[in-house]
Amino acid sequence: MGNYYSYMRISTNTERQNFARQKKSLERYAAQHDIEYLIEFTEEKSAKNFEDRKEFCKLDKLLQSGDTVVFKDLSRFTREAENGYKKYMEWLGRGINIVFLDNPTVSSDYIRQLMNTAESQDLVTKTALEGTIKLLLIVELDRAEQQRRYISKAIKDGIAASDKRSGRKKGALDKMTDELQHDLELYMHDRNISQKSVMEKHDISRNTLKKYVKILAVRKPELF
Repeated sequence: MGNYYSYMRISTNTERQNFARQKKSLERYAAQHDIEYLIEFTEEKSAKNFEDRKEFCKLDKLLQSGDTVVFKDLSRFTREAENGYKKYMEWLGRGINIVFLDNPTVSSDYIRQLMNTAESQDLVTKTALEGTIKLLLIVELDRAEQQRRYISKAIKDGIAASDKRSGRKKGALDKMTDELQHDLELYMHDRNISQKSVMEKHDISRNTLKKYVKILAVRKPELF
């Protein structure tokens, strides 16, 4: 039986609270399955590619057949559809087990079950099933990539279309508007949305932004 590893990733230090959310899920899984992670890898890096993620590269080199890597969700692994699919299939070919707690239909156990089923079928059915498996993986990987792009575009378009300025003195803390809360939720979800863009749209300082984020954490703890 191989070793277990966990991997947590955030995009920037402003998303640091998401480490706690990921860690809680990974610890719960370990307790439920009576396992101990040999190494817990954590990384503060965008998911744009694998090569720039030093901790991921360290993990990749350590892995041997029979080892298991546990992620909270697919986006912690990657938000790249094409390269993500290649890396996933590479790991599968190396005999590495992949667990996505929030995306069980693309965890390696389920995918291998589908592959084994395909192998036992006639040529036509096997070919169809193999295509379905590949499509399932690519669709889920593409969903993560497109979600990032869509959210980033939504807030950027909103900022570009907004000519209004609240007239609030920078640093002053007023009641959080629905629009500000909406933009903050998008900002917390997608690290490609910059602090500056939110600050400029709502005419607030960085310290004020942080205060509103704390308020949002109380209102919607599930985001953190």
